[in-house]
Amino acid sequence: MGSKSKTGLFALGFYGLASLFILIAFVSPYWLVTDGKLKNPKFLKIGLWQVCFNGFEEVHHWYDVSFKGCWWIFEEEYYIIHDILLPGFFIATQFFFTVSMCCVLISVFLSFSYIRKDNDDDNYVTLLVTFGTILVIGGFSGIISVVTFGARGDGRDWMPNWEHNDLGWAFALGCIGVILLFPAGILFLVEARVRKYKRLHEMQSRDPSSYTMHERKMAYPAHTDI
Repeated sequence: MGSKSKTGLFALGFYGLASLFILIAFVSPYWLVTDGKLKNPKFLKIGLWQVCFNGFEEVHHWYDVSFKGCWWIFEEEYYIIHDILLPGFFIATQFFFTVSMCCVLISVFLSFSYIRKDNDDDNYVTLLVTFGTILVIGGFSGIISVVTFGARGDGRDWMPNWEHNDLGWAFALGCIGVILLFPAGILFLVEARVRKYKRLHEMQSRDPSSYTMHERKMAYPAHTDI
């Protein structure tokens, strides 16, 4: 760990914070919450996978069923209101944030490889490029998710008493998390570029007779063995 550059360490730090914020946002039911000004709000809070109601009755079912408590959003009892509970924009939010979460989880293994791998390893640059690319992809996917939810989640055509609903702290953490993925990924890509040119410079300054076949191909990519 001590041999890592400042660029790599900063990238790892950004990734650590991003992972923590995205994980909390992913599991927390506080993306949209009631503001607490209503005495008996029908809607309390919702996250990507959980929703909390307080006597919510859906007009299309003639108020036959009253929904109370916090439940998994795909619970069987909620099937009859999936058309309200899962509009297109919310499904898109779930999908793209899940893609971002998957990128974070994949990067956990890459981060351990990065910490353990020696800087002179032949695959070190490839690891950095892979790590950075996955984080940037996760950032773009996450941005699509939070922008979609931010534009539509607080709208008047979704949860009841829309004028008393606010975007919650878990949504804010999700926004911060996906934004932090970009500097993390970009710094890893920058580090990969620096390491690549540093390695090429070292090889070109050496005696050609000391090159291995692999190093010759890296230094002189146009060279063809006959």
